[in-house]
Amino acid sequence: MSTTMEQVRSWQGPVLFSYGFRPFFLASAVWAIVLMLLWIPLVSGYIELPIAFDPVSWHAHEFLFGYLSAVVAGFLLTAIPNWTGRMPIVGKPLIVLFSLWVIGRAAILFGAYLPASVVAALDVAMPLVLAIACLREIMAGKNWRNLIVLGLLGLLIASNLLFHWEAWSDGYAAQGYGMRLGISTMVLMVGLIGGRIIPSFTRNWLVKQGRKSLPASPMQVFDKISLLALLVALLVWTALQDHWLAGVVLLIAGVLHFARLVRWKGQYTFKEPLVLVLHASYLFMPLGLLALGFAILQPDLLDITGAQHLLMAGVLGMMTLAVMTRATLGHMGMELKASRGATFLYCAMATSVLLRFSAGLFPDLVARLYDMSALAWILAFVVYVVTFGPLLAWGKK
Repeated sequence: MSTTMEQVRSWQGPVLFSYGFRPFFLASAVWAIVLMLLWIPLVSGYIELPIAFDPVSWHAHEFLFGYLSAVVAGFLLTAIPNWTGRMPIVGKPLIVLFSLWVIGRAAILFGAYLPASVVAALDVAMPLVLAIACLREIMAGKNWRNLIVLGLLGLLIASNLLFHWEAWSDGYAAQGYGMRLGISTMVLMVGLIGGRIIPSFTRNWLVKQGRKSLPASPMQVFDKISLLALLVALLVWTALQDHWLAGVVLLIAGVLHFARLVRWKGQYTFKEPLVLVLHASYLFMPLGLLALGFAILQPDLLDITGAQHLLMAGVLGMMTLAVMTRATLGHMGMELKASRGATFLYCAMATSVLLRFSAGLFPDLVARLYDMSALAWILAFVVYVVTFGPLLAWGKK
């Protein structure tokens, strides 16, 4: 029986399609740049696009359901073979899956020329096919514990369809149920998967450094309580939005997940940015939950949209970049050590998130802070593409 690497090497076509993380990680980074380059002149009124939604809804949709779906695809297509011991999807099936994602992005970008139902169908085609493929692999490998990850992917698809329905019905979906459900699903993914990989990667690194103070083991009782609190808080927020009860439960969940992060000993990882960035990325979750809860309870003191961006830009942007850089190095057989370029892009992304959040605190500077935040975001992904793009596109199998 062939091994995973033999399966990868048996593909004689472009190296880009020899493993799932290659095309999806590279394309997601390029798309993150393109989206922001289009968003700045679009929101400023300098250009018009034949997009499927209003500008704000398009901006929100494409980062949450466009960018994120590519990162999730790259992660799952790489992780599931390791979870199940089965062969990865490579070559022509991978090309088909990637093409569906590209078609989905084009359908949204030129949605004004297409029926709403066609746009929605093309948009969800890739994640739906991905979910079916992953279900097949998990069932064949009898890897039942990871069905929950597949369930979250299904919830993300449902959120996307709900977003389309709200946009078609009301014309503005950026603050609708689909958007909140999608954000909640993304945060739950990070809470679940991050809770597995962050303490494990941190423990491995600290052991090599000879540290005796090690992170708490993954998925202990406290972790389960924290995740349950997070689930309840996000469900209440999704259903009730700015109700005071949503604010209270978000604050509780934020405190618990801050305590959960402290248990992982991130304060000892400053010598290795590749590990530290995982902790910094997860930090945006409790900060976002606390800020959003406070903004709901005290809307005159804190901007809700700015608080929400701690989750959207912080957790979504920072954590995905952290995982993409580490996975690229690991699966290319390279040393798990952050280069200067990787460290720079982490700093640029953190700067982008904090600038976007600050825009809600300084209304007189909002336009300038928006532009600076967007510039830092673009810079982070440009550095990723320049640093890791050649490895993904042409590097050894």
